[in-house]
Amino acid sequence: MEKTFIMLKPDALQRDLAGEIIARLEKKGFKLVAAKLMRVSRELAEKHYQEHKGKGFFEPTVAYITSSPVMAMVWEGKNVVAQARSLMGATNPAQADPGSIRGGFAVDVSRNLIHGSDSVESAGREIGLYFSAEEILSYSKAGDEWLSE
Repeated sequence: MEKTFIMLKPDALQRDLAGEIIARLEKKGFKLVAAKLMRVSRELAEKHYQEHKGKGFFEPTVAYITSSPVMAMVWEGKNVVAQARSLMGATNPAQADPGSIRGGFAVDVSRNLIHGSDSVESAGREIGLYFSAEEILSYSKAGDEWLSE
């Protein structure tokens, strides 16, 4: 089953939106297989956003993501990377579908509540930054048989 990395950013936690966002992912049928509330170190933030190093928004992004706790999570499900991205909505909340997480709750592109891996490859890299293999659980849930064949 496919896995993706999702992070609730500092604004999601500061605005008490974690439960609402997690509920949306659960209601879609995805399974939470790892989670931790944590502070991101500068070193980890720089590794996470390494492809943006040198861009004008790199330093503000690193400062923001390290400013307050985040919730790092691994979710599992059929086509979870693409479907989670759809649930999140466009990076810029002004362009996000009103029914999406960002379209419904975010106000500014630099405070857009949530990060989700953009490909299976980046999901693997990001999961490895935040979780050891032992921290990712494998389990069955009642009702899984009703989600897919």
